[in-house]
Amino acid sequence: MAATKNRRILVIDDTPSIHQDFRKLLSPSARPHDALEADEQALFGTKAASQTREPLYEVDSALQGREGLDMVIRALRLKRPYALIFTDMRMPPGWDGVDTIQRILEVTSRVELCICSAYSDYSWHDVIRRLVRPSLRLLRKPFETRELLSLTAELTDKWQRLNGDDAATNAGGR
Repeated sequence: MAATKNRRILVIDDTPSIHQDFRKLLSPSARPHDALEADEQALFGTKAASQTREPLYEVDSALQGREGLDMVIRALRLKRPYALIFTDMRMPPGWDGVDTIQRILEVTSRVELCICSAYSDYSWHDVIRRLVRPSLRLLRKPFETRELLSLTAELTDKWQRLNGDDAATNAGGR
């Protein structure tokens, strides 16, 4: 039996509007253009584009690194690990993005990670060296919708390929 695809995403950022942006783009409850699509279908007899929507994701939010780590630990205990974590670099007064990622990696390496930030106190080379994680990705703010959707699909698919059926039972390490 095929495993259910893990579409769990955690956004760790100290700016509440960023969480709203991620949620609006990755887990929309209703798209504003759905009414337009219905009207086009009625007028022109075309197939509604909403039938071929991009995938929906389950998006959770944490405002600080410590809160994000607690959520990762809780998700692992519940055998519902996150496939992907987006984290900001600057989150005063708490841990920065590098500290947050280091602590998450102490708990699990079975997660795809993406830094989503406009600023960093580190060079990209220093971040990679400190985290010893060559697959770490970067999404610059402000991000483009298409880039976010593409990166999210790519990284959740990668998580699925690497973790597949045994993800829930072996959520701790790789």
